[in-house]
Amino acid sequence: MNITPCISHVSLGTNHFDAAAQFYDHVLAALGCRRVLEHPGAIGYGRDYPEFWLQVPIDGKPAGTANGVHIGFFATSKKQVDEFYQQALASGAQDEGAPGSRPHYGAAYYGCFVRDLDGHKIEASFWDESAA
Repeated sequence: MNITPCISHVSLGTNHFDAAAQFYDHVLAALGCRRVLEHPGAIGYGRDYPEFWLQVPIDGKPAGTANGVHIGFFATSKKQVDEFYQQALASGAQDEGAPGSRPHYGAAYYGCFVRDLDGHKIEASFWDESAA
């Protein structure tokens, strides 16, 4: 089956570029992602192509967060979700929900939530077909 994603990429602004880059280097490595492309003030992360961008806002204004917005990263196992969470907390993230099942998201859902160094809410989740 050839799957074409709906979203090309997501970009988050940061007010602490170097610290945020280190943070995402660690937490995204837990999911098998790496720096794919870099420009001054911007890094594109992904497995094969830049799916997630971290950048200093282009307009020069401070980066902000939005209530009700979060970025969900795809994990290929519960172990990856757990590692993402551990790396995030060790790298300065704020806990927003430890790894675990959340039946209200679906019987197959396993994930966690944290806030990054700029306060953006991020998630790692695995869809466990064996639990569905």
